[in-house]
Amino acid sequence: MTESLNPAASHHLPRFITAPGETDVLMVITAIVLVLCIVAFGILFLRLHTLPERMAHKSQKIQFEIVAVLGLLALFTHIHAFWVAGLLLALIDFPDFGSFMGRIAGSVEKIAGEKPPADVGEMQSAESAAGERVNQPHERVGRPGGPPAPSRRPESVQVSAKEASHA
Repeated sequence: MTESLNPAASHHLPRFITAPGETDVLMVITAIVLVLCIVAFGILFLRLHTLPERMAHKSQKIQFEIVAVLGLLALFTHIHAFWVAGLLLALIDFPDFGSFMGRIAGSVEKIAGEKPPADVGEMQSAESAAGERVNQPHERVGRPGGPPAPSRRPESVQVSAKEASHA
């Protein structure tokens, strides 16, 4: 039995119309393009969403962790203000207060004659290994109650015995 066209149908059919029982190539190509577009959009969305975290990765650890938490909050709550706050926090460079405050605390402990914690000593040894200029310690005279502590004063400053005893 031969298949005949409906008399109302056009005798010249476009290529995208398939015969019954054959594979619809246009639908397969459209499905593949749709899946690729959804995957590409998801990758773009996640790359854009993790932009603040990637920017804060080179900063301090606590700043990176705060930005990461803000990013997760923005992802799961869909509140975009968290993402904007994380982006602004990632763009700002906060000064490192911890390192010089630790060095000040270690110096005060040395002056008081107490042994500084291990992490301060490691930090100072790392600085000297990095090639920073470290002043040679000088002995102070007239310090009662223990061994003399090293001085952090530069070589060019002259210290009299009276000044050293008041330190």
